[in-house]
Amino acid sequence: MRLQTVQEALKKKNISYEYTEEDGCGSLDFMFRGLSFHVWEYCDGGWGAETNVFAAGRSEDIEGDYEEIISREILSWPDMIA
Repeated sequence: MRLQTVQEALKKKNISYEYTEEDGCGSLDFMFRGLSFHVWEYCDGGWGAETNVFAAGRSEDIEGDYEEIISREILSWPDMIA
């Protein structure tokens, strides 16, 4: 199981998501406030993730400690009603 830190952030925010894994890379797809978001992990000479959590209409690559960076952004979002 990959992207565990991001999955924990989504669970903490009560955001449902779909997880898949292919070729050893994790992928998360989820909705928040009617918008579709994704975190797609890749390994292309180094690990990173493509995501649109910073701007729903634009994807960007995050490298380095990408799970922490993405999780921090998700945790900054308003709480969903349980």
